[in-house]
Amino acid sequence: MPFQSHIRTVDDLRGPAGRLEALLNTGTNDPPYTALIAHPHPPSGGTMHTRVVYHAMKAFSSFGLPVLRFNFRGTGLSEGTHDEGRGEVADVRAALDWLEAEFGKPILLAGFSFGANVALRAGCGDPRVHALVGLGLPIQAAGRNYTYGFLNGCTQPKCFISGNQDQFCPPEILEELLRTASLPWNSFTVLGAEHFFEGVAGSPAPKLDQMRALLSGWLKETFGLAQAD
Repeated sequence: MPFQSHIRTVDDLRGPAGRLEALLNTGTNDPPYTALIAHPHPPSGGTMHTRVVYHAMKAFSSFGLPVLRFNFRGTGLSEGTHDEGRGEVADVRAALDWLEAEFGKPILLAGFSFGANVALRAGCGDPRVHALVGLGLPIQAAGRNYTYGFLNGCTQPKCFISGNQDQFCPPEILEELLRTASLPWNSFTVLGAEHFFEGVAGSPAPKLDQMRALLSGWLKETFGLAQAD
């Protein structure tokens, strides 16, 4: 019978600000890794149900990996209040603690937009985290400037995927930033896509499937993962 992931509500994930609302997409009986995905900027409407987060979950889940999504403090039913990215790093670390206690497997850590910045800050150098994925890595977004000097000491495998018309992550600026990042890393560009991997003028169809395919291909090539039966 083909593998089918199921969604389970997580009731015991707690961060420094209180309970964090979370969902687990279950995996196979003995997965080689687990995955964690962080969502975009909460005051701008980002949640664990954002479409990019959902499609990233499907990419990890297709290999039979358990995938944890959660709402940052002050989002949805999560307790606490938004902390401009400071306390959110601690929220990611609390989710890493939960995955480690639940499965005891290496963790693949991903994030989209604000969540990518927070995930990288939380996961770089953490021995439990075996890879990092930044989707739509923000550099300049609505007056918020994100810095990444710490990437020059971040030696885990890294994957960056963004649209060639991402208004918050211009390709030329991302390219310049990655010149200072420690290897190994791979960067992929989705043509005709903006920040949310939606279409643009001249190429209006959504590009979420392309983002998902690039992520799946990188996971397969980097970790030798096979699609779950």
